[in-house]
Amino acid sequence: MQTITAIIRAQRGHETTMRQALRDVADYVRANEPETIGFFVAQDIADPCVFTTHERFADKAAMDRHNASPANARFFAIARPILDGPVTLITGAEVAAKG
Repeated sequence: MQTITAIIRAQRGHETTMRQALRDVADYVRANEPETIGFFVAQDIADPCVFTTHERFADKAAMDRHNASPANARFFAIARPILDGPVTLITGAEVAAKG
Protein backbone atom coordinates (compact mmCIF):
# COMPACT_ATOMS: atom_id res chain seq x y z
CA MET A 1 0.00 0.00 0.00
CA GLN A 2 1.32 3.45 -0.93
CA THR A 3 0.31 6.48 1.13
CA ILE A 4 0.46 10.23 0.97
CA THR A 5 -0.11 12.50 3.94
CA ALA A 6 -0.39 16.19 3.12
CA ILE A 7 -0.43 19.17 5.45
CA ILE A 8 -2.06 22.17 3.80
CA ARG A 9 -2.37 25.65 5.30
CA ALA A 10 -4.88 28.12 3.84
CA GLN A 11 -4.59 31.86 4.25
CA ARG A 12 -6.91 33.17 6.95
CA GLY A 13 -10.31 33.91 5.48
CA HIS A 14 -10.02 31.19 2.80
CA GLU A 15 -10.80 28.16 4.98
CA THR A 16 -14.20 27.55 3.39
CA THR A 17 -12.77 27.65 -0.14
CA MET A 18 -9.99 25.22 0.79
CA ARG A 19 -12.38 22.86 2.57
CA GLN A 20 -14.69 22.76 -0.47
CA ALA A 21 -11.79 22.23 -2.89
CA LEU A 22 -10.64 19.24 -0.82
CA ARG A 23 -14.18 17.86 -0.60
CA ASP A 24 -14.45 18.11 -4.39
CA VAL A 25 -11.30 15.98 -4.72
CA ALA A 26 -12.76 13.45 -2.27
CA ASP A 27 -15.98 13.29 -4.34
CA TYR A 28 -13.97 12.71 -7.52
CA VAL A 29 -11.89 9.99 -5.85
CA ARG A 30 -15.02 8.23 -4.56
CA ALA A 31 -16.60 8.20 -8.05
CA ASN A 32 -13.55 7.58 -10.25
CA GLU A 33 -10.65 5.96 -8.43
CA PRO A 34 -11.40 2.40 -7.29
CA GLU A 35 -7.69 1.78 -6.59
CA THR A 36 -7.56 4.71 -4.17
CA ILE A 37 -8.34 2.66 -1.08
CA GLY A 38 -8.90 5.64 1.22
CA PHE A 39 -8.97 9.41 0.95
CA PHE A 40 -9.43 11.24 4.24
CA VAL A 41 -9.58 15.00 4.78
CA ALA A 42 -9.44 16.67 8.20
CA GLN A 43 -9.58 20.30 9.33
CA ASP A 44 -7.67 21.21 12.47
CA ILE A 45 -9.97 22.07 15.38
CA ALA A 46 -7.56 24.54 16.98
CA ASP A 47 -6.55 26.21 13.70
CA PRO A 48 -9.18 25.90 10.96
CA CYS A 49 -6.66 27.14 8.37
CA VAL A 50 -4.80 23.82 8.62
CA PHE A 51 -5.99 20.77 6.70
CA THR A 52 -4.53 17.30 6.42
CA THR A 53 -5.20 14.55 3.94
CA HIS A 54 -4.33 10.91 4.30
CA GLU A 55 -4.48 8.98 1.06
CA ARG A 56 -4.10 5.21 0.59
CA PHE A 57 -3.44 3.63 -2.78
CA ALA A 58 -3.37 0.00 -3.92
CA ASP A 59 0.03 0.58 -5.53
CA LYS A 60 2.31 3.26 -6.97
CA ALA A 61 0.49 3.23 -10.31
CA ALA A 62 -2.79 4.11 -8.55
CA MET A 63 -1.02 6.91 -6.66
CA ASP A 64 0.47 8.23 -9.91
CA ARG A 65 -2.97 8.17 -11.61
CA HIS A 66 -4.47 10.09 -8.69
CA ASN A 67 -1.69 12.67 -8.73
CA ALA A 68 -2.18 13.19 -12.49
CA SER A 69 -5.99 13.37 -12.26
CA PRO A 70 -8.07 16.33 -13.43
CA ALA A 71 -9.39 16.63 -9.87
CA ASN A 72 -5.87 17.21 -8.53
CA ALA A 73 -5.21 19.80 -11.24
CA ARG A 74 -8.46 21.64 -10.36
CA PHE A 75 -7.60 21.50 -6.66
CA PHE A 76 -4.17 23.07 -7.14
CA ALA A 77 -5.58 25.75 -9.46
CA ILE A 78 -7.92 26.78 -6.63
CA ALA A 79 -5.52 26.17 -3.73
CA ARG A 80 -2.28 27.66 -5.05
CA PRO A 81 -3.37 31.33 -4.71
CA ILE A 82 -4.75 30.82 -1.18
CA LEU A 83 -1.98 28.69 0.31
CA ASP A 84 -0.18 30.05 3.36
CA GLY A 85 3.19 28.42 2.73
CA PRO A 86 4.25 25.23 0.99
CA VAL A 87 2.24 22.01 1.16
CA THR A 88 4.07 19.36 3.18
CA LEU A 89 3.87 15.94 1.50
CA ILE A 90 4.92 12.69 3.11
CA THR A 91 4.90 9.72 0.74
CA GLY A 92 5.28 6.31 2.27
CA ALA A 93 4.84 2.59 2.14
CA GLU A 94 2.22 1.59 4.69
CA VAL A 95 3.58 -0.66 7.44
CA ALA A 96 0.46 -1.05 9.63
CA ALA A 97 -3.22 -0.16 9.49
CA LYS A 98 -6.53 -0.77 11.22
CA GLY A 99 -9.68 -1.26 9.19
